[in-house]
Amino acid sequence: MSDTLIQTLKILFRRDLNQLKREIEQYGRESAIWCVENEITNSAGNLCLHLIGNLNTYIGGELGKTGYVRNRELEFSLSDVPRTELLAKIDDTIRVVDQALDKVTSAQLEEEYPILVFEKKTSTGYFLVHLSTHLGYHLGQINYHRRLLDS
Repeated sequence: MSDTLIQTLKILFRRDLNQLKREIEQYGRESAIWCVENEITNSAGNLCLHLIGNLNTYIGGELGKTGYVRNRELEFSLSDVPRTELLAKIDDTIRVVDQALDKVTSAQLEEEYPILVFEKKTSTGYFLVHLSTHLGYHLGQINYHRRLLDS
């Protein structure tokens, strides 16, 4: 079952990261990627950077040992990063996630995730499922942002 979970997670991360690329590509106005309005306080660009930082930290850096160093504050303060750069970062993240998950063993899924992220300790398998749902949550926000603010 654990090998199946790893393969399922690889498929879901790849699917949703590719959808993230499509969302960013579909903005008719590149400037709209960075729009905030009224109570919408996070732009699609910032959410994209946040997802890239999140996955590179918790999957790439911790499980894949890539040496990635996160600057979470910049994920929400940068603006006007060119679309081409965002897309390249997403492509890099797809590769990092795939390579890191290839290294994860069935036994590791049952073990405690090496970093305390929540109020209590979790297994690596639990945390990877959380990361997948976190990606899906923000992907939905980006889709809504695009349809609402890129008209």
